Amino acid sequence: MKIIKAMKNDIQTLMSIRMEMLRVVNDLSDDSTFDENFKHSTREYFENADQTTVLALDGEEAVGCATICYIDILPTFDHPTGKRAHVMNVYTRKEYRRQGIALEMMKFLIDEAKDRGVTEISLDATKAGRPLYERCGFESNAEGMVLEMKGKLRYSI
Repeated sequence: MKIIKAMKNDIQTLMSIRMEMLRVVNDLSDDSTFDENFKHSTREYFENADQTTVLALDGEEAVGCATICYIDILPTFDHPTGKRAHVMNVYTRKEYRRQGIALEMMKFLIDEAKDRGVTEISLDATKAGRPLYERCGFESNAEGMVLEMKGKLRYSI
């Protein structure tokens, strides 16, 4: 088993393992298809966005993946670089779980984030994923407020 940083020439493998992950986590059938715009946007993100995706390979076959998306914000005293990140799509095929693969993928992404000066990494965790993330040093926190930009904005001053 090896963990590699996915490169542009891995796009087909990236697309395939992500679509597999989405089917599994959303309880979709193996023959479920995705909208072409969704696939195009996903491909474009992997090719052009400020992100790192790792693949867990058993031989040449991808059996897991994880992505970290980099976000630049205005620096603050607590985050002087303004560099933050968000982990997404941590996935390992069922028959490969409980072998430390997800932990190795997370270590890879966390190390890269540190090298890039990231001062905060966030993620959304399922109940099943929490022990892994806690092992990596993540702590639970309450979500703040969100403004969803749907329809007409309403505000009062």
